[in-house]
Formats: sequence, C-alpha cells, structure tokens
Amino acid sequence: MAVGNTSTSVRELTLRGVILGGLITLVFTAANVYLGLKVGLTFATSIPAAVISMAILRYFANHSIIENNIVQTIASAAGTLSSVIFVLPGLVMIGWWTGFPLWTTTAICAVGGVLGVMYSIPLRRALVTGSDLPYPEGVAAAVVLKVGDSTRGEEESRTGVRMIATGALVSAGFALLANLKALATDVALYFRVGPAGSMFGASLSLALIGVGHLVGLAVGIAMLAGMLISYGILLPVYTIGKFGAGESNADVISTVFAKDVRMIGAGAMAVAAVWTLLKIMRPIMRGISASIASARGRRDGQLVDVTERDIPFPIVSTTSAVLMIPIAILLWQFAHGSVLSGSSAGVIVVSVMFIAIIGFIAAAICGYMAGLVGSSNSPVSGVGILVVVIAALSIKATFGAADDTQALALMALTLIATAVTFCAATIANDNLQDLKTGQLVGATPWKQQVALIIGVVFGSVVIPPVLNLMQTAFGFTGAPGAGDKALAAPQAALISSLAKGVLGGSLNWTLLGVGALIGVAVIVADEVLRRASRFHLPPLAVGMGMYLPMSLTLTIPLGAFLGHLYDRWAERTGGDVERKKRIAILMATGLIVGESLYGVFFAGMVAATSKDDPFAIFPESGNIAEIIGVALFAVVVWWLYQRARTVSRESTG
Repeated sequence: MAVGNTSTSVRELTLRGVILGGLITLVFTAANVYLGLKVGLTFATSIPAAVISMAILRYFANHSIIENNIVQTIASAAGTLSSVIFVLPGLVMIGWWTGFPLWTTTAICAVGGVLGVMYSIPLRRALVTGSDLPYPEGVAAAVVLKVGDSTRGEEESRTGVRMIATGALVSAGFALLANLKALATDVALYFRVGPAGSMFGASLSLALIGVGHLVGLAVGIAMLAGMLISYGILLPVYTIGKFGAGESNADVISTVFAKDVRMIGAGAMAVAAVWTLLKIMRPIMRGISASIASARGRRDGQLVDVTERDIPFPIVSTTSAVLMIPIAILLWQFAHGSVLSGSSAGVIVVSVMFIAIIGFIAAAICGYMAGLVGSSNSPVSGVGILVVVIAALSIKATFGAADDTQALALMALTLIATAVTFCAATIANDNLQDLKTGQLVGATPWKQQVALIIGVVFGSVVIPPVLNLMQTAFGFTGAPGAGDKALAAPQAALISSLAKGVLGGSLNWTLLGVGALIGVAVIVADEVLRRASRFHLPPLAVGMGMYLPMSLTLTIPLGAFLGHLYDRWAERTGGDVERKKRIAILMATGLIVGESLYGVFFAGMVAATSKDDPFAIFPESGNIAEIIGVALFAVVVWWLYQRARTVSRESTG
C-alpha cells in the first residue's frame, strides 16, 4: 500500500537530495566498475543508497521519505549505468581503442541511459502499477524507507530498524569472515560419472537468501528447474569425450559450461524473453494509452493524483525520437574516421533503427526481469548476448562482404550500437525497480523520472575516467599489451567474441537452437500447468536458472523455500499474520543491505590497497574453510529465522 503524497508542502526533488545522490554516486559507480571488470559482477545500489540517505538527511529539517527515495533513485540509476562495462572494454580487447575517449564514452552512456529512462516511463504502467510482479529489491528498498521514516509508529519503527540492523550486521560480518579467510563462501564439487561430468556448487551468501525470500516460491522453483536442466542433463551430455589426459575435472566442466551450456541457456532465455514480451505487449499498450490519457487530462485541467503523474507522453515520445539524432551523429563520427567512410550510410541507418526498436524490446525484457528477481540477480549480460548477436547480423546483412580491415571496423561499430542499446536496457531494469519503490512510498513519478535522468548524467560523467584509470593501471585480459594483473572483464570478452563470431561466420548456432527448443518446451509446460493447476513455471526464470551459475541458482531457491516455510508458520500460528511476515521481510532486507554496504567498503579497500585480499590474515585452508563456511552458514540462517519468529511473537503479543 502506498503512502499517499497529497501535500504539496512535502519536500521531494530537492537540491540537497540531488547533491547527496551525486556524492553517493561517485563511490558506488566507481566500486561497481572495478568489481564488474574484475569478477563480472555488480551490486544493486538502491538499498545501500537509501540507508545512507536516511542516515544523513535525518539531521536536516523537513526531510521526508520521498526525498530519501529521490536520493536512492539518483544513486541507483548511476550505479546501474556502470553495466556498460560489460560491453565497452571489448573495443579495447579487439584493438580498436587504446583507452576510453572521454566525450565518446560519456555520450554513449548518456544517450543510452536517457533513452532507457524514456522507455521505462510507459512501461511503468504496464509492469509496475498494472502487474503483480514481486519486484523483490524494489519492495525491500520501500521497506527500508518506510521503517526509517520518522512519521511512522515509534514501536514498529524501532522493531523494523532492529530487524534490518540485525540482518545487515550478520550478513556483513559473515562477508568479513570470508575476506579474513576464516571460512569459504563458495562450495564447489566437480565429479565424473563414466565419460560425463558435472558439478555441485553453492554460494554461501546471506544476501541471496534474502533475495530468495523476497522473490517467492514460484520463481525459486522455476530457477531450480533451469539449474537441473543445465547441470543434470546438458552439462553431462556436453562433457562426454572432453576429458583428456592431464586436464582437471574442474577445468573441463567449467569450460564446457561457459562455452556450451551457457550459450544454450542464452537460447532458452531468448525464446522465453520473446514469449514474455508477447504476453506483456497488451499491458504495455494499455500503459501507453493510459499515459497519453493522463497527459491529455492534465492539459485539459483534470485533476490527476500526484502518484500517477508521469512525464507527459508527448515529451517522452519526442525526446526518444530526438535522441536518435545524437546517436546517428555518434555513429557517423565513428565511421567517418575509419575504413567504413563513404560506405557507412546504410549501416548507420540500420544501427539507429536497431537501437530504437531492439532497445525498447530489451528494456521491456530487462524491466520484467527486475520485477521477477530484482536487478542484482537479473542476467542482463544474457540480454547483452542476444543484443550483440542481432546487431551483428543486422550490420553484416546491410554491409555485405567485407575484408579483414572492414570486418574489424564493423565489429567495433556493432559494439558501440550494442553499448547504447545495453545502457537503455539496464537502465530500464533498474528504473522500473525504483519506480516500484516510489509507488510503494507515494512518490511523484515525474519527479522520480527526472531524478533518474540526473542519475544517468552523474554516471555518464563518472564512468569514463574510472574506466581509463582501470585501463592504465591494469589493462584487460586479451587486449594488446595486457599484463599479469589485467582485469578479466568476462562479459565484455564474451560479447566481443560473439560479434567476431557472427561477422566472421564462426558462431555456433546449433547451441542457440537447442536452447530455443528447450525454451519452447518450457513455455508449453508452463501454459499446461496454468490451465490444469494453480502452479506455474515462469519460462524466463527457467532460462535464467539455466544461464546463471549454480552458485546463484541454488541459494536463491533455498531462500525462497525458507521464506515459504516461514510464511506457513505465520499463517498457522495466527495473530497479526501480515506483521509477522513483514518482520521476516525486514530481516531479509537487512541481509541484502549489509552485504551490499560491505561490498562497497571492501571494493574501496581493494582499490585503495591494490590487493585482491587486503583483509586476509588466515592461511588458505581448502576443505576445512568450506566445512566451516557451510556449518556456520547453516547455523546463522537457522538463527536468523528463529530470531524473526521470536521478534514476531513479541511485537504481535
């Protein structure tokens, strides 16, 4: 239920909020760029930004929950824009760039990000207000903001803050123990059964338990089904005959998963994404119609509730169209200084059309994924895979035969078009989550959308110098002149290799086709289940379970099952059931908050010391560390849910 924003005196989009959001952006965006390039992962910044905002703004007069929401909106938009690092380093890896040109990189981030904001506005009515998607991280951020709001009941506020603090301290403490090398947070076992092989692995992440609790049982089961398809069927089949003398099981199995199974998962995600888009097309069109009607009503003097006031659709559509001009100029400037000069008109026109159309489709898909599992766990790199393949095919078909020099230039052009599209998609992924938070706390949509644009501008300014710093200090694996300490940038390496594979004719279409067939089978199974029972199997969640590593797809369902058991306990014991459930939601939120904030701190320490493990004080202990980690993880999770039950009993009498 939203907190009504009916008073015009409530401060929302303020100068101090914008400044604070910008300062938080500097830290979070830099940390995300570093971690993303090093290990291929980024963290959602919404919840940590909300916590920091509340801690600072509470010392200022007339602060409000919706002003705090604006701060986290700015910071999270900028932090999410850092996902462009999954594409842009590819230009250095293929030898086209030697660094990141300031204005070109800024322009790519800015136009792509603002386009993503524009695309997310009509999607808000389709995927947020007109949808029952759970938006786990958006809901969690709203819970954090509500609990920190001084206007709420003293007792419930204190209880909520204690539960968030408990979860946060425990998850941060557990992560610290891991960085001290006192325990392991990843467990992996690689094994063979005859000529085939597979693995078992889990990430001992309390934040993932929290995410699982928030996404619910249906998504958890679907992800588990996808994991079983990949690790129980595909991986054993595709490892047959791959084990050679002197090769470890871990190396062979990891390689097969990365090169074969994950590509099949991408194919399944592609079909599921198209099906999802077809199913949400009607609510998207209704959302656009409602947005137009709202703008017309306001123009005619009709009173529209502030919580339903978007940036008017005529402005959204005009801005989206006008943005194609700087995009075309950006592509023209690129082609003008290359071997494509004089023969680039066709590919530029096709690239602009590609960005406009595929950008919206990718934004809708990524927005849906944020609603399904949250932006932290959305496999946006999987969407990046699909985008780069479609972009490369479109450009190749338009340009025709190309020599080696032209092929390299076309590859670079493909990566630039993909980067702009990817920015739009990932921003929509985060924006819809933020707009869900805004809906729950009673924010004004158009003010939040302006804040999102401000966040994009902040991020666009911060990202290029950080990328150049990383290139100068470390370089990227596979790039010319890369040294021993080069950053892996795994997604950028994969996406650039896909562009090369399509343009060079070496892409394995069979794997994508196998994934597509599996995706069709899952869609059919889901439709049958929906008609014959109360169960369903979200196809996109199954595809995500196939694509993501088991360390994620095992821990999230575990959290979903634990959350389901807790909710059953709350219903069975009676009393104020909703408040009991809310206590556990706060605890789960705290788990995400604590690990996220600690991740920011640790990233800063890694960057400051130039050491991979600046806190390591215990010697590497292998299996012992894993045993300690599993045992402590189980005890901590059990204690957290027992604590939630105890607090629930006390607070509900």
